[in-house]
Amino acid sequence: MGMVVNQYDVVLINLDPTIGHEIKKTRPCLIISPNEMNSTIQTLIIAPMTTKSHAYPTRVAIKFEKKDGWIVLDQIRTIDRKRVIKKLGKVKQTEIEKVKSIVKEMLVD
Repeated sequence: MGMVVNQYDVVLINLDPTIGHEIKKTRPCLIISPNEMNSTIQTLIIAPMTTKSHAYPTRVAIKFEKKDGWIVLDQIRTIDRKRVIKKLGKVKQTEIEKVKSIVKEMLVD
């Protein structure tokens, strides 16, 4: 199954090939899928991270590895775990809370 990854880990993922406006390249992404899913199936639900954005209701501002960036929740996608290159770290609890509330607003309410 490869490396163990957990919800809210930041991992380096190769997102190519992409189409149109999808975020491209190899970049840090936040794992959104719950651990029950992460430990049993071959796919992960992720949100790409970028340093090039602006404030937007579906994007969470974060500081990661001393860089300011955004978690792009309007580009959540499901990927095969073969795209994961390595683990980079975790996000702060305050950032996790923001992610949860935006995902809930976007997909549930």
